[in-house]
Amino acid sequence: MSNSTHDIPGRPVKRVVIAGGGTAGWMAAAAISKVLGNTLDITLVESEEIGTVGVGEATVPTLQSFHQMIGINEQEFMAAVQGTIKLGISFENWLDIGDRYVHSFNTTSNDQRTAGFQHFWLRGRKDGVASGYEDYCLELKAALADRFAHLPRSGMNYAYHMDASLYAKFLRQMSERYGARRVEGKIADVVMDAASGDIAALRMEDGTTIEGDFFIDCTGFRALLIGKTLGVGFEDWSHWLVNDSALATQTTAVRDAVPYTRAIAWTAGWQWRIPLQHRVGNGIVYASRFTTDEEARAHFLSTIEGEVIKQPWPVRFQPGRRERCWEKNCVALGLAGSFVEPLESTTIHLIQRGITHLLQNFPQVVTPGAIAQYNAQLDSELQHVRDFVVLHYALSNRRDTPYWEYMANMELPPSLQHRIDLFRETGNVFHVPGELFGANSWVQVMMGQGVLPKRYHPTADVLSPDDLKRFLDGIRHDVLANVQRMPAHMDYLRSYCPAPKP
Repeated sequence: MSNSTHDIPGRPVKRVVIAGGGTAGWMAAAAISKVLGNTLDITLVESEEIGTVGVGEATVPTLQSFHQMIGINEQEFMAAVQGTIKLGISFENWLDIGDRYVHSFNTTSNDQRTAGFQHFWLRGRKDGVASGYEDYCLELKAALADRFAHLPRSGMNYAYHMDASLYAKFLRQMSERYGARRVEGKIADVVMDAASGDIAALRMEDGTTIEGDFFIDCTGFRALLIGKTLGVGFEDWSHWLVNDSALATQTTAVRDAVPYTRAIAWTAGWQWRIPLQHRVGNGIVYASRFTTDEEARAHFLSTIEGEVIKQPWPVRFQPGRRERCWEKNCVALGLAGSFVEPLESTTIHLIQRGITHLLQNFPQVVTPGAIAQYNAQLDSELQHVRDFVVLHYALSNRRDTPYWEYMANMELPPSLQHRIDLFRETGNVFHVPGELFGANSWVQVMMGQGVLPKRYHPTADVLSPDDLKRFLDGIRHDVLANVQRMPAHMDYLRSYCPAPKP
């Protein structure tokens, strides 16, 4: 049992020190300075010489709630970060080479109390009165039509594509307005309190010392505070998530941005394309045990579109999580705490959740109860995200390379195997409070990856054939009518949040 949950004396928290900038550091600084700023002294330490990973430019819809919490204006934000709309992800070559499906942010409304919409669709499919599942998903149909508009009563679920470095700059300006202080420089050493084992200060290369009561580790994969100093171990997930390498670059746009991310599978991993207003973010993710860096780079450069703005830069990573993200008087955010590869754009969400849980449990003094609650919440949410990402690999029909053969034969986490078996046998999915991906996300990906349930809920048989047809037709017609009324995605953004050309 960790010492972090026993015999911790009360320590007033007045000085918060954030080690590292980037997306994680500045999200933390912005949120804490906005919510608690006038009660705390907040210092962020970063060095211009230390680059950030900077591969994540796609988000999930929960970022909207984070922005609402800290008072960010959407138009100002999107213009500042070259932002476009993301309605989902287009998965290409995942089930089979040449196959495509879209995981959209749709919630398929009209769910009945005892059974989700998929059960009525399954019966409609059996009866020959249902068309493709995508026809009943507003966000999915809008994505395929390259359309978008804000609808009344938050009628569209959407996220953003953005430039992560511009996002950090945007948040920095906001944080400094609310009183956060930035210190430039490299950390030379972490000073410990001999009596408690807590972190007491950061010693900088120029000899200055930055003392604090509470520290947030945003030092990326180095995990300088939580790992190297406090010695919290790392749980390796590479037996399920075998990708450990990436290349990223930026290219000029050759067409208008589409309102979705593209995830294109290849022989030993997958590629992303993330369209911004004036450029495109590109990357390739791969497993070094199944291909070489040279092969990955050659494939990557042969498939990207537009002119390369910046030569591809490499990223090495290890999928997994810290055994505890809160230890003593230190919380790890972002890559210092966990990394589940970027397939479902969860990195920024997990940073956000870490910050939100920290604010909810923020200590006047550090207590065992707050630490235990925080770690339990993060552990549960991380496992859920891991399972959802592994799902895409586990259900592929591909066997064309050793990489995909490995995916077909790997033993799955029991929690994921249960969800797959339940859906295959009954058509049922479930959602635990706090989990990122809702029921319809599981339905879309499992059916997109070829799992069609053997049966549906008996509630779907209660409707007469005519009532079922009217029910399904009504949803499909509403979806189509809404999509047809929307403008083109980029036409909408040019009037709503035009970004200056870089």
